[in-house]
Amino acid sequence: MSNKFFIGILVAIAVVFGFVLLNDRKDSPDDGGNPGSSQSASSHTKGSDSTGVVLVEYGDFECPACGAYYPIVKEVYEEYKDRITFQFRHFPLVQIHPNAMAAHRAAVAADKQGKFWEMHDKLYESQSQWSSASNVSTIFESFAQELGLDVARFKQDAASSEVNSLIQTDIREAQKLGASSTPTFVIDGVKIDNPRDAEAFKALIEEAIKKKSTS
Repeated sequence: MSNKFFIGILVAIAVVFGFVLLNDRKDSPDDGGNPGSSQSASSHTKGSDSTGVVLVEYGDFECPACGAYYPIVKEVYEEYKDRITFQFRHFPLVQIHPNAMAAHRAAVAADKQGKFWEMHDKLYESQSQWSSASNVSTIFESFAQELGLDVARFKQDAASSEVNSLIQTDIREAQKLGASSTPTFVIDGVKIDNPRDAEAFKALIEEAIKKKSTS
């Protein structure tokens, strides 16, 4: 089975289940009881803003489609890291991915010690290891230890209301864009149809760079 076909299947599944997310999100037990919070959205960025183009991924660390896109986004980043800004925002589909919220909390907790992207990569690269685990917190703490984090601080941050509020703010931002599945990609504030492969992704970025240069 080709990678393109595999990604297509995963995205189709994510879209179907995404509607469940939109119907149930208001009742999520992880909203902290404060849906109107003024908490700022996350700011996990890397790369250069030399062209002014920004690519945002709203992702779910437990989502198989996001896992399939991970190497594609990584390839695109390696080619364009000196020209555009890459940003990740949190969009855990908690109704269908029971370990997703814990994974996103782990990533934000790692960010507080300067290791967001290291944890981001670790979570995607080991997705099959933890996605169906019953002891997921222990696994994430082992990841924190491997990354050289202060594990006690990591555990405290991962459980904090501040971290939860940041994730919930990202979720609301995704919903404002009309996101219903993961991954959802946004280029310069506009939600795009998910590219089928790296080359299609690069074509969209080139188009955005060209548009910026002539505007």
